[in-house]
Amino acid sequence: MRSRGHSRGMVEGPLSLAARIHALDSEDMFGHVSRFVDDLEAALVAVDDRTCPWLAELRTRTWAGVLCLGMGGSAAGGSFLSSLADHDGTIPVLSHADAALPGWVSAEWLVLATSYSGNTAETLSATRTAIERGLTVVVVATGGELAGLAETHEHVHLVGAPGGQPPRSAFGHIFGRQVAFMRSLGLLPAGQDDAGMLQRLRLASQRHDPRDGDEGGVEALSEALLERSVALLGPTELAPVLTRFKNQLNENSGRFARVGVVPEMNHNEVVAWGGTGDVADPTVADQAVLLLTWRGLQPEVRSRIGWMVQHLETEAAWKLAGEGESLLEVMLYHSIVMDWISVTLAVHAGKDPTSIGPISSLKAHLAEHS
Repeated sequence: MRSRGHSRGMVEGPLSLAARIHALDSEDMFGHVSRFVDDLEAALVAVDDRTCPWLAELRTRTWAGVLCLGMGGSAAGGSFLSSLADHDGTIPVLSHADAALPGWVSAEWLVLATSYSGNTAETLSATRTAIERGLTVVVVATGGELAGLAETHEHVHLVGAPGGQPPRSAFGHIFGRQVAFMRSLGLLPAGQDDAGMLQRLRLASQRHDPRDGDEGGVEALSEALLERSVALLGPTELAPVLTRFKNQLNENSGRFARVGVVPEMNHNEVVAWGGTGDVADPTVADQAVLLLTWRGLQPEVRSRIGWMVQHLETEAAWKLAGEGESLLEVMLYHSIVMDWISVTLAVHAGKDPTSIGPISSLKAHLAEHS
């Protein structure tokens, strides 16, 4: 098994998962993952007319759409909201991860700017441009410069969040508040059974917890991914989930992963997978495929996925079926499973799941040369 250096000592030999977590998990990432549903539960009731009295004025407006600004772990929620709005929202929601604001954005669009730290350079830049253009901005942040804009600008409003953890582990805090905000404006339907959803998600998290869960599948799958590159495949409505999965594997596990979305990938990438004829990428046999599904698949997409399962050349393929009574619940279920997989893969690969040295180094370089 591969071993690597880290800040809390060396991991060598066939150590237990508990020993690896103790040696490597310097900032309790496993604990953050286990508290995800608790964070989400608190966040879903954190945005209302009492905590955010400015909501009443926003309800009087007719919005053309919502533009979500954010980067990294703070960008995932906007992408999730976009898919949920496509499924059963009332107006379009677009996610934008860049320092420049799109030129087409007008005052009829509501801007939702998210930065867990409140100091993400790209989000600050795009938000300042939105303010200069006279747009209404709602900020989700724990503090920093972004939160400060709500104190100095009349049309900038703050939804505060608790801090103290890596942004990618704070998804429950962030996304729960974003969903509550969208619901409060009637831009997403109100939750019909949040209590039931949260209970099912909590049980799922406990079941998949590799430290003491009942299933044991997360640790076995993580070990199987150690020596393979990862392909994450799934339907269009789960594309944001696939992207967050990729990002969690990148940051938590330090592993490359790529995304393929059905049906689009069936018009190009499917050729490289082979399975019929003699043409296939020579690395296909070394690929691990994680295929994310849910019960709401369109019939044609379900048929396409069935064909792919029959014809994939790799033997390392797993179907991860999302559980839940709604698309929202399925997305959250997949988020729980991906987080457990990514942190477990990290410690099996000898990596502290919190460590992001290259990102920190790049930020320091940019600050030095700004």
